[in-house]
Amino acid sequence: MTFNPAILPETPSPATVRAFLFSNEKEIQLDQKSVPLLPPDSPLLKNAIYLGLLDNMPCYTARLDEATVLPTGYESGDIRSLHGHFEDELYALIGYASQILTWSENHQFCSRCGTKAEASEQERAMVCPACGLMNYPRISPSMIVAVTRGNELLMARGHHFPEGLYSVVAGFVEPGENLEQCVAREVMEETGLEITNIKYHSSQPWPFPHSLMVGFTADYVGGEIRIDPKEIADAGWYTANNLPEKIPSKATIARKLIDHFLSSQHPHAGATR
Repeated sequence: MTFNPAILPETPSPATVRAFLFSNEKEIQLDQKSVPLLPPDSPLLKNAIYLGLLDNMPCYTARLDEATVLPTGYESGDIRSLHGHFEDELYALIGYASQILTWSENHQFCSRCGTKAEASEQERAMVCPACGLMNYPRISPSMIVAVTRGNELLMARGHHFPEGLYSVVAGFVEPGENLEQCVAREVMEETGLEITNIKYHSSQPWPFPHSLMVGFTADYVGGEIRIDPKEIADAGWYTANNLPEKIPSKATIARKLIDHFLSSQHPHAGATR
């Protein structure tokens, strides 16, 4: 699959377009478990945003209100749980569609003078016709890190996590700091531990609603675990043979970091759950 983003649709429009229809920030509407194909004049595409071409098929995204009557066969799908159900390119486009839609909805008015904003026809931006202020899609950089101490991995449980789920430490980058500084600060703030040897591992777009997760590995230097009770509920050191009962799914960069730790302990190993 090849996606080519664009601002304005080509004309004439084909008989059908691909429609990314969201009922909220977590759910997309599927037709027979697939992203729907609709005629471009479908009422479901009222006020839709054009995204570009996926294999020469025009793509649109739209938010459905509660009063919308869906055709027979439509069902809601949780965005996060759909990883693996679609090809990677299409799943990534679902996230992109959700992010662009949320950004557009949150920038309907100029934050400087309050005038109704307009969508630019040259680039992906909302423009104020009165003062000229431009707002581009927001991306919030955040870091996530696998901290190791010998054969142990630092894992923590956030207050908002599902019951029993543990993951590696994560947090948002603050103004004026680089990614490595953010990694060290977040680990210290959340667990009271000092780290070193911070190395980049990988990254993942996380459009829930607009993050870019940047993954790292790091080594423990010193300190005892002292959790920040406002941020996390519990934290501890775990070995490859004694992981928490629940860990993140394979769709996440957190899981990639955990599996990276496991493979370092036992080559070719990885968590099965």
